Amino acid sequence: MDLRQLATFRVLAMTLNFHQAAQRLGYVQSTVTAQIQALEAELGARLFDRLGRHITLTNAGERLLPYAEQLLKIAEEARQAVSEPQECTGTLTIGATETLCTYCLPAVLHQFRLSYPQVRLLFYPTPFSALRRLVTEGQVDLAFLMEEPLTAAALQAEPLLPESIYLVASPDHPFAQRSAISPSDLEDETILLTEAGCSYRTQFQHQLNAAGVQPATMLEFDSVEAIKQCALVGMGIAVLPAIVVATEISQGRLVVLPWSGEPICLVTQMIWHKQKWLSPTLQAFLQITRQILMQP
Repeated sequence: MDLRQLATFRVLAMTLNFHQAAQRLGYVQSTVTAQIQALEAELGARLFDRLGRHITLTNAGERLLPYAEQLLKIAEEARQAVSEPQECTGTLTIGATETLCTYCLPAVLHQFRLSYPQVRLLFYPTPFSALRRLVTEGQVDLAFLMEEPLTAAALQAEPLLPESIYLVASPDHPFAQRSAISPSDLEDETILLTEAGCSYRTQFQHQLNAAGVQPATMLEFDSVEAIKQCALVGMGIAVLPAIVVATEISQGRLVVLPWSGEPICLVTQMIWHKQKWLSPTLQAFLQITRQILMQP
């Protein structure tokens, strides 16, 4: 099997979009199509179902994906192993949640690109629920997530920053002048939340459940930016990381509600597979991340 075809297959399996895959790989779309067709012909199996403009992995495609990851990983390690010992080359694949993509990592990515322009960075904004799986399966080299300190047999986790979670609302909200807000106060309120499975949403809901509280309306979004915008126009009370709302709070456009429940605190951390070879390129990225995110 041609490694270039496997690399194309991997990117298409992650994006499920021929146009996006072509953009990430620097190909024209017809090249992606031709490589996938050639790989399917060699294997004698259809790897993707084409449903109009949408595609999905077939069972054969799902079975091939972990093998493709292993083959590409071994090829990359072999290539780097015969390079100069301190040379940073190759491709680095990073995954992170929307919050960290937007508010933490741009400075890291910018500095790394300035320092190592010869390295190809593939960056995947990824839902929280998928990050650990992608690292475990080798689909990303490194992932960033915000949750409680991680312990997992196959994963190495390094904490970077403590993160506070706030309840925020528009200054016009009736609770903006309160001296304290308890779980029971939220019974008749509209609460703006992230996707199910998100660590801070889980902690917040545990506190509500323990108090026997069910808010009148709970609106779920897959974007922290959408939650923030809804809070700004007075739609309800948002539960968000401090870094997401710091600017709006300093400008007086949002206020932090004085939550009397248990503080919700998480840790921004980076994770990688314990068996992964820490190439010079990956080590350089880890070091730049530490320097930027952990500086006083």
